[in-house]
Amino acid sequence: MERKVILYLAMSLDGFIADKNGGVGWMDLANNGEAFEGDYGYAAFSAEVDTVLMGMTTYRQITQERSPGAWPYVGMECQVFTHGAPPPDANAVFTSEDPAEAVRRLKARSGRNIWVCGGAQLARRMMALDLIDVYQLTVMPVILGGGVRLFPPEGPALPLRLTRHTVCNGVVELVYVRRDAPPPV
Repeated sequence: MERKVILYLAMSLDGFIADKNGGVGWMDLANNGEAFEGDYGYAAFSAEVDTVLMGMTTYRQITQERSPGAWPYVGMECQVFTHGAPPPDANAVFTSEDPAEAVRRLKARSGRNIWVCGGAQLARRMMALDLIDVYQLTVMPVILGGGVRLFPPEGPALPLRLTRHTVCNGVVELVYVRRDAPPPV
């Protein structure tokens, strides 16, 4: 079975993945100031992936804001795309490799699916290069009014087909594939 590249992210109803200050803490409090309960399918999703791709901003958010002191991707290969000097971290490989080359190399190896977990620059680059096989987006019931937008207004047209949707506590998960992809079995 071919490895798929899955863009798996949470975003606000108005399409932002970070607030005006670049923060993501709003995801926990989008439900009238109360934290959401449950994992919204994360455990099932993470069992299907063995590789995580992210940009440096996402890496910093994870290690400093979302999960300081506890690496959340234990047992997964993690590649962080950066052009800067990376901090030492046994949990991640820092690379300046072109994302297209990295995806080609990873897809040629056997394994489970590949997760693009952020951020916007990496996701946009991969969308522009048509490297995303599945768009698995969790829409949180909050309008941020500004911030880091996932889909830029000047982005490419990407015809998609909805393959699944779920609703729980006002959170909507949408799963899309490219229209030219074969229907799921």
